[in-house]
Amino acid sequence: MHTLYLRRGKSESLKRFHPWVFSGAVANSDGKLKEGEIVRVVSHEGELMGYGHYQVGSIVVRMLTFTDEVIDRNFWQQRLKEAFALRKALHLTGRADNDIYRLVHGEGDRLPGLVIDVYGRTAVMQAHSVGMHMDRQVIAEALVAASEGLVDSVYYKSETTLPFKAGLNQENGFLIGNDEGNIATENGLKFHIDWLRGQKTGFFVDQRENRSLLEQYARGRKVLNMFCYTGGFSVYAMRGGAELVHSVDSSSKAIDLTRANAELNFPGDTRHEAFAEDAFKFLEQAGSNYDLIVLDPPAFAKHKDALRNALRGYTRLNAIAFQKIKPGGILFTFSCSQAVNKDQFRLAVFTAAAMSGRHVRILHQLHQPADHPINIYHPEGEYLKGLVLEVE
Repeated sequence: MHTLYLRRGKSESLKRFHPWVFSGAVANSDGKLKEGEIVRVVSHEGELMGYGHYQVGSIVVRMLTFTDEVIDRNFWQQRLKEAFALRKALHLTGRADNDIYRLVHGEGDRLPGLVIDVYGRTAVMQAHSVGMHMDRQVIAEALVAASEGLVDSVYYKSETTLPFKAGLNQENGFLIGNDEGNIATENGLKFHIDWLRGQKTGFFVDQRENRSLLEQYARGRKVLNMFCYTGGFSVYAMRGGAELVHSVDSSSKAIDLTRANAELNFPGDTRHEAFAEDAFKFLEQAGSNYDLIVLDPPAFAKHKDALRNALRGYTRLNAIAFQKIKPGGILFTFSCSQAVNKDQFRLAVFTAAAMSGRHVRILHQLHQPADHPINIYHPEGEYLKGLVLEVE
């Protein structure tokens, strides 16, 4: 195992348990480091800081532990047992009406670079670092062991999340098992999960509680679900007693999946229609018939350089919604851009509200659910923010 030495004064963040080592903090190493290997991190004064995965880039080490412990199968199994224990405490496991949850949320579960979502008896694993990719098989085996019978298949889906420059040429596929069934249950509603070709791990697990909240507002309302993807908000609105539900996404594949999910839960229900159209154009051309609108766009800013344009995008999108929504309507508006903080997003929505000249009240301030925990030493793990607004 190689050792990486830090510059003088660059160990303070690790003493505060921040899990990233940046390239500017590194003085040297005791040999040529191989991307993805586990390295020992030592301060300028010679104090052991811990162990982590090495990677070429601005973040050179993602810390796995801040103590002197061996990173082996037992390590992975113990971390995954802790992750299962939290989800059990959150009452997300062992339920007949729910078998969809996030098991590992990167730094929030002290496993930086790793995301695992569970759908039924299949875990979909996604590596965001070369190190997690290199350790994928032992992690998958430790996952099945730690699940104590809850998971028996592990699908690896990292084709688009690993750094291109690493040249890994990774293909998606099963590491363990071969569960071809793709229907899972969230709060009693069934969804087709496209873990083979879908975005992220196949479903946006992070909106579960916000979908449930929308269900409470849906009765008797005409609902417009923009950027609907798999139609999660739409299906909840239908169960909540919406008068009609329109789902919009620019992807025809997403619209097919939304229609399938609506039919799976409410066969032959004519309240639902889906449209494969550009969201901005659809919203601009829509009438003023809707009294519940959901705006859940993809991330407008993947990094800080795109922040200004992202904020303009959020302002423009919400401004159109404020123009269109009926008096007394409810607007659910979200940002999943990590580069956009809560205050910036709220300011963008405030600007849009002011442009409309309408009276707007905040009813709820929303965020990611508890199975997407935020490591208190890693505030960068907070990414989902939302507002529920009443528009008079």
